[in-house]
Amino acid sequence: MARTRTPVVSGWFTEDGPGGGFRLLGTRCSACTAVFFPREDAYCRNPHCPGGGELAEVPLSPRGRVWSYTDGRYRPPAPYVSDPDAAWEPYALVAVELEAEGMVVLGQAAPGVGVADLVVGMEVEVVGGVLHEDAETTWLTWQFKPVGGIA
Repeated sequence: MARTRTPVVSGWFTEDGPGGGFRLLGTRCSACTAVFFPREDAYCRNPHCPGGGELAEVPLSPRGRVWSYTDGRYRPPAPYVSDPDAAWEPYALVAVELEAEGMVVLGQAAPGVGVADLVVGMEVEVVGGVLHEDAETTWLTWQFKPVGGIA
């Protein structure tokens, strides 16, 4: 039986963005043009907005630059999902300033990318990734990968 591919958070990304690629999804206020991620569907969060406007879904920049990074060297507590009997594999967390929006988004680095491969200011792209799999579901998320690969 095939696993169901399910986003970890519905509506935060798409695998069918402009040009057919993976994209994070935000919302843009029609009154002040502020962009939000995570998306905002109720009201404009900009305190300087002149009355709030319609919020429309927008695909966010597919690339950005590393703003900061760190590594996860310990198994987080619940509700983080992991097999307590499996060896812990450290992973890199990357804060990326998106190219057009200028906002910083946090995510895991793609598999095989560690802190030794990252440099503040390097260009990265957002890609789809797997957060967790169980017998029925592949839980999808976003990750960041250096443009052009790692050295």
